[in-house]
Amino acid sequence: MDQLIDMRALLDGVDTFTVSLWLSGLLLVLVVIGVRVAFAAAFIGFLGLALHFMGNQGFDRGLITAAKLTGQVPHSKATQYALSLIPTFILIGYLAYYAGLTRYLFEAAKRWIGWTPGGLGVATVFATAGFAAVSGASVATSAVFARIAIPEMLREGYDKRFAAGVVAAGGTLASLIPPSAILVIYAIIVEQSVGKLLLAGFLPGLVSALIYGGLVIGLAKLRPDLGPAIGGFTWKQRFEALPGAMPILLVVFIIVYSIYFGWATPTEAGALGAGVVLAMALWQGMRWGQLKGALMEAAKLTVMIFAMIWGVLIYVRYLGFAKLPEVFADFIAGLDYPPYAILLMILLVYVVLGMFMDAIGMLILTLPVTFPAVMALNGAEAGGVGALGMTNEEAAIWFGIIVVKMAELCLITPPIGLNCFVVAGVAQDSKMDISVQDVFRGASPFFIADVATVAVLIAFPGIVLWLPGLMG
Repeated sequence: MDQLIDMRALLDGVDTFTVSLWLSGLLLVLVVIGVRVAFAAAFIGFLGLALHFMGNQGFDRGLITAAKLTGQVPHSKATQYALSLIPTFILIGYLAYYAGLTRYLFEAAKRWIGWTPGGLGVATVFATAGFAAVSGASVATSAVFARIAIPEMLREGYDKRFAAGVVAAGGTLASLIPPSAILVIYAIIVEQSVGKLLLAGFLPGLVSALIYGGLVIGLAKLRPDLGPAIGGFTWKQRFEALPGAMPILLVVFIIVYSIYFGWATPTEAGALGAGVVLAMALWQGMRWGQLKGALMEAAKLTVMIFAMIWGVLIYVRYLGFAKLPEVFADFIAGLDYPPYAILLMILLVYVVLGMFMDAIGMLILTLPVTFPAVMALNGAEAGGVGALGMTNEEAAIWFGIIVVKMAELCLITPPIGLNCFVVAGVAQDSKMDISVQDVFRGASPFFIADVATVAVLIAFPGIVLWLPGLMG
């Protein structure tokens, strides 16, 4: 076969970097036209490896070498200890939902916050933030509260677009608030401390929830028809609602404090949290059908995420041979612009990509290129402070929170906006007259809130770095 097709001659004079750019562009095209990220990335990664080794070893041997490398990635990466966090974090959320714990959380938030303008909307934001602290999956959070909060808001006369938009946007909080599956994926890809990144997301998640809540109140004051305040609850009724919300708050305490004080690794904290939620669910009468449903949903989402990681890491393996990340990092470091201006340009790229890709897929596809570029942009010596005013470790954690917050934008922006599609799907299944266009329109003001949150985190990096800094 080598005599029939001389790949060395065919590829002679073709720059490896140029080939990697063309293949990366083809990957984006495949994703935009609807090919699953896992399959598209794996195919491009294998194709790139094959072309690379065919040029050096000939057709047969190059193809065999590429196949061997491609086959090694899923096993080598799936056996990483840190990946075991993902199924446990996802399981916590589905167990809490199937056990009905989320309804207690929403009821407590409604009784305590419902008196504000747009009170049920504000209650939904903080209830989703609470559920995000045991879920770790934005789509799951949106699906749960589409069933719980939207019918309640519609009964109280809330505008349907407003109600659906609050739920879709509130679901994005699961991307930041620990336990967050997407932060775990970021930590694995860029090889940073999972525990520090999870802690780093806590305060930014709280800031984001407060900005969301303030936006809801502001919109309701400007247009009272969007959502009236809900009153009539006595102090006794408010305190009576707290015990039902305690299980979720207890799990939050266990996960955050066990990681913070070093009582457990993040994986152990996730397993402990799942065990606590399961025990509480069984104590409250969870049936086998509900337990089976929680396990199946957690397994489906876990498999989807693992498949995406495997596919993209095959592509990343090819990028390592093509040296695309290093070339891009050198290019970024050599630009004659202020560091924060360059960072802004990188973030704007994420805004555009987020219109066509899901959050996890977008991050794991881009981080192998953008993360080395940001590290080069900071350019700190070992232990020193770089151009961004941080050490390299601090910059890695801070950029992780910023880029995950940017990824939240893609969950509520058209045409992909996965959270919006999930909310619309649940609404239509429940016979509510809410279209996906209604959800996108209702969620659009929250884009401004997310931009404001990113601006705050860039202006005050201490919000991100304070908690992980205390870990030493």
